[in-house]
Amino acid sequence: MEHRQATHHVPVWDLPTRLFHWALVGLVVVMLASGLAGRAAIHLTLGPALLALVLFRLVWGVIGSPTARFTQFVKGPGAALAYLAAARAGTARSIGHNPLGAYSVLALLGLLLAQTATGLFTTDDIAANGPLAHLVSSASVKLASKLHRLGYWVLLAFVALHLAAVFFYRFVKKDDLVRAMVTGTKEVPTDIAGIRFASSAMALVALVLCGLLVWGTLALLPPPPAF
Repeated sequence: MEHRQATHHVPVWDLPTRLFHWALVGLVVVMLASGLAGRAAIHLTLGPALLALVLFRLVWGVIGSPTARFTQFVKGPGAALAYLAAARAGTARSIGHNPLGAYSVLALLGLLLAQTATGLFTTDDIAANGPLAHLVSSASVKLASKLHRLGYWVLLAFVALHLAAVFFYRFVKKDDLVRAMVTGTKEVPTDIAGIRFASSAMALVALVLCGLLVWGTLALLPPPPAF
């Protein structure tokens, strides 16, 4: 008779982290679709919002709840390899992002930061220009545009890999990552305790400040010349 380990549901993801995740999903989908469809107005309008959201996650990774903090899950290669070995042996244990998944988180945030940054200086060579394209040379605009187009396909591939990983965890490892990111709780062995969440009010302040930083900076910079 197979013995089933006793489990319980514990809090894992705080509300700010969950809202960030689903807001990011929505923004990335719209940004990818608008970029492919040539809807420049939508793309350029949402770009600063995506940048503010990524900056918020970087801040929340320092001051947020334990599972949101980079220090909790970003470890060295040794920890990632040890987790991989434990996962193969069926003994891996983690309550939030695991040391291996940390590289995926960092890669995504870095890619999004690069995409939003290059997007500020791009042009479609027709009528749509990034809000800061007029501040740099034409050669810089050309380079930024090339990198932004390349980043589009890299991001698309990354999204596909992420979805594949979610399905793998759900149907092979029987770990419903989507449900946990919706409810904020996760089923774990009873010897693993939940965490204490950081203040949601503090997260709201951080988000507002990141938004003010992005839109305030864009508003203070010289506007494009009128023709």
